[in-house]
Amino acid sequence: MLGPNGAGKTTLIRMITGIFYPDSGNIIFDGKPFDAENDITKIGYMPEERGLYKKMKIGEQAVYLAQLKGLSKRDAVARIKDWFARFEMESWWNKKVEDLSKGMQQKLQFVITVLHHPRLIILDEPFSGLDPVNSNLIKDEIYKLARNGSTIIFSTHRMEQVEEICDHIVLVNKGRKILDGTVQQVKQDFKENLFNIGFSDAFAESELNNELFDVVSASQNSMVIQKKENRSNNEILQYFLNNGASIDSFNEMLPSLSDIFIREVEGTPLARRFESN
Repeated sequence: MLGPNGAGKTTLIRMITGIFYPDSGNIIFDGKPFDAENDITKIGYMPEERGLYKKMKIGEQAVYLAQLKGLSKRDAVARIKDWFARFEMESWWNKKVEDLSKGMQQKLQFVITVLHHPRLIILDEPFSGLDPVNSNLIKDEIYKLARNGSTIIFSTHRMEQVEEICDHIVLVNKGRKILDGTVQQVKQDFKENLFNIGFSDAFAESELNNELFDVVSASQNSMVIQKKENRSNNEILQYFLNNGASIDSFNEMLPSLSDIFIREVEGTPLARRFESN
C-alpha cells in the first residue's frame, strides 16, 4: 500500500483493524463483513511507531501480548522460544525494551505481530532501523508467512522493497485509490515507449532525422529515445544500423514504482524528467 504522507494509509489500516469505524462503505474480511470482536484475533498489526512497554521484560511482554491474542501461556512460551531462537534473541528474555536498540525492538515487534499465526498481517515500515542482515532475516520470514497462507499488507515509502517483495500494489492519495494492480502490470501500463541505446563508438545526435522516434537525451555513447506510436523496435534498430551506428545495447526503460508514484502524485512524466536532466 503506497501513498504520500497524509494520503490516508494509516487511517485505512486503523479501519481494517477495528480501531476506527468507516463513515460509509464496508470492510470485507475473509468473504464476510468485518466483525471486530471475532476477527481481530486473526489479524497481526505491526505499526511504524513502537507499541511496546519500555519497562517490561521482553519475554514477559511477548507472553502477555500473545495471551491477548488467544494463546495459552504454554503455547505462547513455546512459540516465543522458537521465534527467539530463529532471530538469535534467546539471551534477551529478561532484558527490558528500553535497553534494546531500535533494530532489536523492531525484531521483537515483528515476532509479537506474527506469533499467533494471523490470517492477515499488516506491516507498516517493517525494516525501519534494521541493518541489511536483519532486513534479509525479516524478509525471508515474510516470504514464508505468505507461502503458508497469510495475506500480508505491506506499507512503506521504500519503493525498491515494494518492487522486490510485493505481488500487488495499491496507490492512494487524498483518501482515494488512484491505481492498483500487479507490480508488473502497473509498470507495463505506465511505460512511455522509452529506450536506452548504448553505442560502441561516439554517435552524433545531429545525424538523426526520422519519423520513428524522438531523442529525449543523448551523450557521447548513449541515447534515450521515445518510440513513436505504431513503430517497431526492429525499424529503429535498422535505422541506426543504416546510419552507421555500432550498437552495444538496446533496452526498454520500464518505469520504476518510484517513477509511477511521482507521476501519479505530482503529474511528472518520466520522459520529462530525462529532458530536465
